[in-house]
Amino acid sequence: MVADQTKILRLLKTARGQLDAVIKMVEDDRYCIDISHQIMACEGLITKANKEVLTAHLKHCVNNAATEEDRNEKVDELITLMSKIIK
Repeated sequence: MVADQTKILRLLKTARGQLDAVIKMVEDDRYCIDISHQIMACEGLITKANKEVLTAHLKHCVNNAATEEDRNEKVDELITLMSKIIK
């Protein structure tokens, strides 16, 4: 992986911490809207980390593919992935 691992790990570890806090909120029977806000914040961090990974993939892996066929294959992989993200 060519992406900034330090940045991605920071985002994911922060998301993990938030998720642990959300679990605690559910266990403590906290207010639903407060829980939902924290879930959305966690999703935002994970989305941001994914964006970093995909940006690095485009800038490095796709751009540096050896042949046009390899580039097309990598673009197809991204299209498949995006169809799962965008529903």
